[in-house]
Amino acid sequence: MKRLFLLLLVAAAVVSCRDNKVTIKGHVQFTDPDMQMTLLRFKDHGRDTLAVVPVDENQNYCITVKIDEPGVYDLNCGYWERVSLWAEDEDMTIDFRGVDTAAIKIKNPPFEIIKGSPKNDLMNDLNFNNFRNYQQMIAISQAAYRAAFVSPSDKDGLTKALYDANFADVNAREKYLLERYAGSPSTLAIIRMLDPISEEDLINSALDEIEKAHPGYKPAADMRSQKAEDKERKMRMMVGQPAPLFTCPDSDGNPVGPETFRGKLLLIDFWASWCGPCRGEIPNLKETYAKYKDKGVEFLSVSIDRSEEAWRKALEEEGTPWPQALAPNAGAEVMDMYQFSGIPFILLLDQEGKIVAKHLRGEAIGRTIGDLLDGYMPGEREKAEQKEEAAKAAPAAAPMGAGMIPATPIKTR
Repeated sequence: MKRLFLLLLVAAAVVSCRDNKVTIKGHVQFTDPDMQMTLLRFKDHGRDTLAVVPVDENQNYCITVKIDEPGVYDLNCGYWERVSLWAEDEDMTIDFRGVDTAAIKIKNPPFEIIKGSPKNDLMNDLNFNNFRNYQQMIAISQAAYRAAFVSPSDKDGLTKALYDANFADVNAREKYLLERYAGSPSTLAIIRMLDPISEEDLINSALDEIEKAHPGYKPAADMRSQKAEDKERKMRMMVGQPAPLFTCPDSDGNPVGPETFRGKLLLIDFWASWCGPCRGEIPNLKETYAKYKDKGVEFLSVSIDRSEEAWRKALEEEGTPWPQALAPNAGAEVMDMYQFSGIPFILLLDQEGKIVAKHLRGEAIGRTIGDLLDGYMPGEREKAEQKEEAAKAAPAAAPMGAGMIPATPIKTR
């Protein structure tokens, strides 16, 4: 009996040890000299590197790593491709195409399948969903580029509408996957992306399913706490709330932040030198700044560059005339405070430092500033004009005259 107990104890220890380690292996079809595979974990706007291994002379790789926290990890193949995977207690095989062999190289990696791990069935479906979303965005952009439009604003408007429809389709498919794999630990990969306010009920029901299937599952409890915290933080960034305060060194080394411009309407532009859309927005920002800088409006650009040298080089190239600041730690703190994960992120603060508009781009920037200076909150002027146009277009009520039959009253009992 004692021997049986010891055997069970040893078996339990082996399983426990095994559960903490995962092996990921595979083949890379096309390689570069010294190509490496990198396993990463993105968390809190930062990233941890768990393992870096070479691709061997037979174009194979193998990573064995201890997983302290189950969750979504990224496997990067020589920075040509990457696959998001669920790492917990299952080994897996992932083969890559590898280096782009085309004469003209365009960053459009193929879809790769995770094999041998049932918990990654969901990740395969989710990765394919994201892959098709990216292909659709390319197709939309190419069609808009080739098409003839009456004006650039018509082109931008249609492109945005098609992008929005594409994202709506992606979101619907994600929610389908959440239902299809209900109770699976890897559904946390989708739950983490859900909005903590508008999709709070869906989040709670999905977490309930995981905890029902896996009682005491710590990652689900951690996710519930994280989503509650996300909700509180997002509420603090809603329109009408005071903007979070921060200071960063400007190009002369002086501290600057939202409080510096209190009493003025302030546009804050979070950007980076390596961000094409950010730099594409600069000509429009320059034009808008020139128009409103003498009307109580200030601009502040905050870069999330890692390299100060790259940031200063971009400043010299762009010649922007308003204050420029470099956020420390590649912007990790300000990204967390202001709740954004993509750039450019442009918002407006009123004279009291309260948020009045977010996610502004293109013509909407100047239009929103103009509306605010004229006393309209964002969207109010357009609604007032539409109401006025509707009133003008509505036919006047005709007086009751000969030949007109009055309405028949409805009899009630």
